[in-house]
Amino acid sequence: MTQTPSLNRRRVLQAGAAGLAGMSLGACGQAGSRPLLSSDTHPSDYPTVQAVRHMGEFLREQTDGRLDIRIYAGGQLGSERDTLEITSFGGLDMNRVNLAPLNSIEPMTVIPSLPFLFSSTEHMRQSLDGAPGDVILNSLVPHNLVGLCFYDSGERSFYNTRQAIRTPDDMRGMKIRVQNSDLYVAMIRALGADATPMPLGEVYQSLVQGVIDGAENNWPSYESGRHFEAAPYYSLTRHVMAPEILVMSLSRWRKLSEADQELVVNAAKSSVPFMRELWDARVAGARERLMDAGIQANEVDNLSDFQGLMEPVWENFIVTPEQEELVNQIQSIGSELGGA
Repeated sequence: MTQTPSLNRRRVLQAGAAGLAGMSLGACGQAGSRPLLSSDTHPSDYPTVQAVRHMGEFLREQTDGRLDIRIYAGGQLGSERDTLEITSFGGLDMNRVNLAPLNSIEPMTVIPSLPFLFSSTEHMRQSLDGAPGDVILNSLVPHNLVGLCFYDSGERSFYNTRQAIRTPDDMRGMKIRVQNSDLYVAMIRALGADATPMPLGEVYQSLVQGVIDGAENNWPSYESGRHFEAAPYYSLTRHVMAPEILVMSLSRWRKLSEADQELVVNAAKSSVPFMRELWDARVAGARERLMDAGIQANEVDNLSDFQGLMEPVWENFIVTPEQEELVNQIQSIGSELGGA
């Protein structure tokens, strides 16, 4: 009898999770005796990986080595969607993921990805460090996940092969690569361009061959993917500042004592400023190198022209009163900062 692809996939995930647990339990076979297993698709030197490594150091120091974290970086355990599923049923203890894989299971995680929600990085950080961030983290518990903290993923702007983007009209007819996300597709279409979902690894060749005219991302990704070589126009819309998130398996969390749960939370909190310092340095370095390489960066003429086109996008993706209240809280923080 032929098995369905979904059943095969689940069995593969379960087998992988069992293998991880078996590798780490050791001779004692006791969950409390092994390190927390954490996954990240970013490479070993990436700020999020270093931040989780910082957490492990914190836990070792606080517990004389009793608690520790073993990190599988560079996508060793598979895609974010796969490792998130493993984490939700307890095969992995911790996981750093983008918000996108969570959008389909928890509506509150959509909100930080809304275009032009945050007026600045400071606005984003204060919101996620405060009550709005807690709401999102707590919303994951019904999905067998514990939200620990948020990590920066940068200010995303548009870049292309044709010209500087100063108004939305400059984007009309452009083919813009986006992540495989309904929200990002809707945003691009609202701006009058053609959205082309595509894996990040295909962007450089697609720019060179003219399959797409442009894409959108932060300074470090624009540099590391060498996209600037084919698309030298970088227009600072800063349209999305969605964070990444560190989650923990609820089943593993419940096996910890209350004191150890508090230690894990404190370790996560201590890793956030550490990660941000690394991230800010990475952004500054990438920007300087790109400017030296001759890219043409520009501010847009009137940001409100772009923001005004997002009203139908927001209407389509803010579908519950709880989401609307969360948006209001974030906008209130922006008003207090004088930037919203």
